[in-house]
Amino acid sequence: MTDVVRFCRSRSAGRRCTRPLGHAGLHRHRTIMWTDAAADPARCPGSGERGTPAAALADGFPDGRALCPVCHRFVELDGDGRLVPHDTSDDSETDAEISRRQEWFNTQGW
Repeated sequence: MTDVVRFCRSRSAGRRCTRPLGHAGLHRHRTIMWTDAAADPARCPGSGERGTPAAALADGFPDGRALCPVCHRFVELDGDGRLVPHDTSDDSETDAEISRRQEWFNTQGW
């Protein structure tokens, strides 16, 4: 398993900060910079969108969850086939989940 690099979770106009997790100062994505007060809300705008279960790897991952087209995380579906409300990032997401998602993208592609 490879080491997982964690980046800041702040977003502005959908752009994700490219600075390391816990950095000091302004958030940055290329030449665009913003403050915490100007950041996007934590809730992903993909919440509530229609989704379909993503193709499974041999071991079943991602376990019937759908790929959110906005935040690119695997998210549960509600009874109507819509993505459940979720944030664009999850502070409790494990390194194992991140590695499995990377493996899924390497296997399935975009």
